[in-house]
Amino acid sequence: MNDANPLTTLALRFAVLSLFAVGGANAAIPEMHRLAVDVHHWMTDRQFTDAFALAQVSPGPNVIIVTLIGYHVAGLAGALVATGAMVGPTCAFAYVMTRLWDRFKDARWRIAAQAGLVPVSIGLIAASAYVVTGAADRTWLAGAISLVTAAVSFSTRLNPLWLFCAAAVAGLSGLL
Repeated sequence: MNDANPLTTLALRFAVLSLFAVGGANAAIPEMHRLAVDVHHWMTDRQFTDAFALAQVSPGPNVIIVTLIGYHVAGLAGALVATGAMVGPTCAFAYVMTRLWDRFKDARWRIAAQAGLVPVSIGLIAASAYVVTGAADRTWLAGAISLVTAAVSFSTRLNPLWLFCAAAVAGLSGLL
């Protein structure tokens, strides 16, 4: 794809990506990482994981990572183009599919498709966690902290903000 016009590249890449983000924007993180870091070299691993972290702690939808990538590539115009490309096609598709989905609520194919999308979504989100963790964890200590954090998250009802606070303390103290 021609990188001569970054706005066109952002629009095309994120418009296509939006249609494959089954489970939300986080499901598309591995492909976003591949495009932004490996293919177009718009960002480094560190910049991508920083954008991901900022998107996760910001209020509102997680799709803000797309806005941050677009801003990094082409300023405010890039942020607007990337965000519009990521949410526009999905919104149009969701509008059409909702009408069809309601019309065929008792059809076998709909029940099967709905049941099949659950493991697909879980797999895509797990792939996202793998990519972000791989990009962010450059030391054995960082990897161990990620594993402990995941274990605590899955095995307790501890508010994730406490885990963010612990990670911030570890980072500020120079452990990471």
